[in-house]
Amino acid sequence: MATINKGANKFYVGDNVRNPLAEITFVESGEERLVIDHTYVSSDLRGQGIAGQLVENVVLYAREAGKKILPLCPYAKNKMEENEAYHDVLSK
Repeated sequence: MATINKGANKFYVGDNVRNPLAEITFVESGEERLVIDHTYVSSDLRGQGIAGQLVENVVLYAREAGKKILPLCPYAKNKMEENEAYHDVLSK
């Protein structure tokens, strides 16, 4: 399992926050919402469930902060809609 780090408005895998091996980025939208706008996983890490772990980290972060998530990124949107455990933070 890869180590997932927290950066400013992102969770990422790798030693370099500016050039990560995988990342999910989001922006704060008001006081009650996060907007996921991008998910990336390098070819070396694909197929290992890293993107799903990144989504899970944003979900946990949103829950702790009492925020909802609007997933504009197609991957994150699909993952959140498919997983009922994420529906509590999914913004309609």
